[in-house]
Amino acid sequence: MSETKTEAWAETRADVGARRPRVGVMISFSGDGGVERMVTQLCAEFVHHVDVDLLALKIEGGHAQRIPTAVNLMRLDARHAWTSVGEVARYLRQVQPDALLVAKDRAGRAALAARRRAGVPVPVFIRLGTNLSAALSRKDAFSRWLRTRPMRKRYPEADGVIAVSEGVRQDTIAVTGMPADRVQVIRNPVITAQLAEQAAQSAPHPWLADKTLPVIVGMGRLTRQKDFLTLLRAFAALQDAVPSRLILLGDAPNPEYRQRLQRCAAELGVSQRLLLPGFQTNPYAWLARADLFVLSSAWEGSPNALTEALALGIPCVSTDCPSGPAEILDGGRYGALVTVGDHAGMARAMADTLADPLPTDLLRQAVSEYRADWSAQRYLAHMGLVPFHRR
Repeated sequence: MSETKTEAWAETRADVGARRPRVGVMISFSGDGGVERMVTQLCAEFVHHVDVDLLALKIEGGHAQRIPTAVNLMRLDARHAWTSVGEVARYLRQVQPDALLVAKDRAGRAALAARRRAGVPVPVFIRLGTNLSAALSRKDAFSRWLRTRPMRKRYPEADGVIAVSEGVRQDTIAVTGMPADRVQVIRNPVITAQLAEQAAQSAPHPWLADKTLPVIVGMGRLTRQKDFLTLLRAFAALQDAVPSRLILLGDAPNPEYRQRLQRCAAELGVSQRLLLPGFQTNPYAWLARADLFVLSSAWEGSPNALTEALALGIPCVSTDCPSGPAEILDGGRYGALVTVGDHAGMARAMADTLADPLPTDLLRQAVSEYRADWSAQRYLAHMGLVPFHRR
């Protein structure tokens, strides 16, 4: 980020004056993941209340195309969090936003370093969307220490940490040693005003237009975290009792994992009933026509796809992984919870749910706190930028 760019942004800030608060939002758009989507949706809501500078380390993936034009997009020259410290320090010193919200851990620590360098009292808030202990569970003790020690050292400098679920909050407190009152749960801005409109678009595949068999949907990046292999095995076990079809929506950062899924489907004899359509700009037209949504993850923070499925009234089955599904499903009230990796238990839960689904209105009621407008206002109020009005 050049000095000229920063000066221009500072002039923009001066022109705005004191009319509205200004928030900086820092993120790397490094793919089509849930973090990028949630931050984009937050920014779309923020602009109704405050001016927004979006400091982007990268601009990659489909979600970057959805950044609202009302957001002041600032493309950093840096491609990685730690090489961005100088640019972010210059932004903080010259623009002096009323607060800086940072998505993900490494970017959060880089922002704290930038504030130290800038020497300005801009409040910094870090948003965490993953249960880190669960994500690191397969690492050796030294690797876990190397990952968490900087958090324990630097996070006390943050003005607050925003966790996407109570499970993430408790894990963050344990990992960082931060006082409990400095870590706040705010639900993800999942349910947008456009969700129903997108869901109502025409059926994107013949399986969904002509329901000769029930359709089961899983959604998320094709990675080990989402554990679609367990879902595939559960689906295969289900076929004798309930012949059906499976659609897995999401991109494959590692093509080998997609190939592994395809090999597994062939070995299980379900290749003709599996569809891998990749990343979809409108996954909701697919999801809204599902007979069942299944979350098979080994770990999460607060699974957005599960929340979206419930918002659309789709019956759900989920692993009881750390963290989020048990909170969203209220311990099983709104959908069955099964042990991580238990494909037989998942198959039984899928069969039971298809046979006796919960009412649509009850499912939608489960996720009323995840409305995007509600979530964004909670964020802004927590950062001291606007008052919070309970609706």
